[in-house]
Amino acid sequence: MRPSHAPKPTTAPAGPGSGGGLPRGVLALLTCAAFVIFAQAFMIAPVLPRLAAAFGSTPGMVGLAVPAYLIPYGVMTLVWGPASDRLGRRPVILASLAAFTALTAATALAPTAGAFIALRLATAIGASGVVPIALALVGDLVPFAQRGRVLGWLFGAMAGGIAVGSSAGALAEPAVGWQGLFLAAAAAGLLLLLAAVRALRTLPAPATAAGTARPPVRRVAAGYLALLRLPRGRRTYGYVALNAVLHSGVYTWLGLYLERRFDLGSVGIGLALLGYGIPGFLLGPAIGHLADRYGRARIIPAGVALGATCALLLAAPLPLAAGVTVVAALSLGYDMTQPPLGGIVTDLPGHRGQAMGLNVFTLFTAFGAGSLLFQTALPLGFSTALVLFGLTALAAAALAVPLFATERPHFGAARRPG
Repeated sequence: MRPSHAPKPTTAPAGPGSGGGLPRGVLALLTCAAFVIFAQAFMIAPVLPRLAAAFGSTPGMVGLAVPAYLIPYGVMTLVWGPASDRLGRRPVILASLAAFTALTAATALAPTAGAFIALRLATAIGASGVVPIALALVGDLVPFAQRGRVLGWLFGAMAGGIAVGSSAGALAEPAVGWQGLFLAAAAAGLLLLLAAVRALRTLPAPATAAGTARPPVRRVAAGYLALLRLPRGRRTYGYVALNAVLHSGVYTWLGLYLERRFDLGSVGIGLALLGYGIPGFLLGPAIGHLADRYGRARIIPAGVALGATCALLLAAPLPLAAGVTVVAALSLGYDMTQPPLGGIVTDLPGHRGQAMGLNVFTLFTAFGAGSLLFQTALPLGFSTALVLFGLTALAAAALAVPLFATERPHFGAARRPG
């Protein structure tokens, strides 16, 4: 069921300045916030050698900053989600954005590798209440029939942030230093925070009364279990995890793949990875509109199949231009799957903050698992690892056809099973 305060469907404009029932300017603000937060999250990997040299440490030690960010980010969404259901989306987004800004600025002052890793962990805890709760807010205020296009803007911004962050880490660090990267991200966060204070002031109150007693942990846990008892919830969260494992496994190691296969340096790798986020950044809203119009039954299997095809193509001896094109197409496969899956999550019954919190927890946990699984297969060679991931994704695409067959436009939330 949708909350009683959700507005009636309206005709949404094409641009990000407004979206469905969101107050004017809120979608643009949230899109920019998603871009900045994901850019700073992924700008570290390309500069690990520089960071190791700066701290007098090793790339392996400093590399712990990556899981130190991703894992707490995912876990903390299990807390931010119920908190936003109870307290409202606005205070959670503002508090999280403020924490992100302050901690990102503090990271530029880290004197040692240990302090750097600790600050990345703290930043993840603080920052993880912005994007997931923004997605829940879209579910609150935008009708399901229009939600795909709006979510497309947010997921497109995430994809663009990942690509620009990875590239900026490689390209801008020689000019501004690693400290400059974090100070720039903090400055962007401060501007977004100031804009958010004003733009989010008209958001509706939470569905649950904020003044009542805090719900016990057992009740929150029961809410998560209820989501997983739903057939629709299980298959959706299952595919969120599977899709994240397949894509993160390949993407995490693309830098090393490009270095070994094409003998690229850091600048070449940064430019090649820039193409990974371009399709989602440009086509995210269009893909979401297709999901709204034709349903997610076809788009999700097609996206998984495209990712599988790209993994198999990367295993072949491609020339550089073809390899870079396939990298861009790989990101398109992600953009055809994760945003539509997120749209389904926002339509599950129960507290929407919890539903989205579980979604992001599943997503980021699977990101880490995918990276580790691909690393485990690497001793067999890049081509073998890519073939294994590609064949697994092909099987998942075939299975997705019957599993998501009911995700069509004429199945309203009240009539859709599970």
